[in-house]
Amino acid sequence: MPRDNDDPLLLTPGPLTTSAATKAAMLHDWGSRDDNFIAINARVRRRLLDIAQAADSHVCVPLQGSGTFVVEAALGTLVPRAGKALILINGAYGKRMAKILDYMGRAYAVHETAENSPPDPADVDALLAGDPAITHVLAVHCETTSGILNPIEAIAAVVAARGRRLIIDAMSAFGAIALDARAVPFDAVMASSNKCLEGVPGMGFALIRKAALEEAAGNAHSLSLDLYDQWVAMEKNAQWRFTPPTHVIVAFDKALDQFEAAGGVAGRHDRYAGNCRILVEGMAALGFRTLLPPDLQAPIIVTFHMPADPAFQFQRFYDSLKDRGFVIYPGKLTVADSFRIGCIGDLHADDMKAALAAIETTLREMGVASGAPPQA
Repeated sequence: MPRDNDDPLLLTPGPLTTSAATKAAMLHDWGSRDDNFIAINARVRRRLLDIAQAADSHVCVPLQGSGTFVVEAALGTLVPRAGKALILINGAYGKRMAKILDYMGRAYAVHETAENSPPDPADVDALLAGDPAITHVLAVHCETTSGILNPIEAIAAVVAARGRRLIIDAMSAFGAIALDARAVPFDAVMASSNKCLEGVPGMGFALIRKAALEEAAGNAHSLSLDLYDQWVAMEKNAQWRFTPPTHVIVAFDKALDQFEAAGGVAGRHDRYAGNCRILVEGMAALGFRTLLPPDLQAPIIVTFHMPADPAFQFQRFYDSLKDRGFVIYPGKLTVADSFRIGCIGDLHADDMKAALAAIETTLREMGVASGAPPQA
């Protein structure tokens, strides 16, 4: 698609390439106590609940900062000081939740699988059956360490059947992977403005079951990260407790206009899935192999094995692609030497094809005959 500037396209898991309309929304200043801004903030909160069909059961609590801020806030607010969490880990973001609970001094157990292996709901069921002290299960919907899609619906069913509570880190899935609060029981789901909803960084949000949040008074370990207090204050006067990221929120509202016009979750998923298909097929034609099989691959970010060809040097590959207008992402795996290419943001089929052409040219210039990985 035509671009309004020469910025590189960000083939990363976020921050992402944003549309001209979203950028333009930030060209004005807003008073945080102004009626117009308060109306925008209320509209954003309603729209986020509607995306998950959660308006009848949950409330939306936004928070300043990156996605990790709202994950920490949700865990600190919802996991009681006397509670215990079971953390399902198959990548860096599950491990980050464990680190957050370490800082808080909250009790937890871990069920860890390899970065290319989803948790088995039967294993989760057995762990819950064997440890009645566990009050909450923490899971990542799409783990961007690898791009794997975890079986959230099946996990939610097991957790609910055992009478426990589920908290979902949906940073890289919300808005592109369907999540229906009427069918998938969860106490909270957390995401941010700068992922599949294609806003700019600076704001996270949690959709929290209202009854669970009402029970959470006094749990939080931090004033600024207390989502119960944030919610009570917003319900009282529709304002943020502390200075809100006004430009980010207004840009997010504009991004949500575009999200809805493009068909909501289904439309966003279809475009990203198309981007993913073009990328995977094009890279396969150059010899590259994905870490994940198709049934585990979310259309968010794709992990590729590093080529075996000794002429391939990742930093040179990265720099050359950036010079050609495309920014990709290093790998974050322990199971394989890898790099990642994202499919999300304001990217379309022509952008993915242009990226593949740049990759092919770069490989030729480097003298790399094939992107094939080492033999197992």
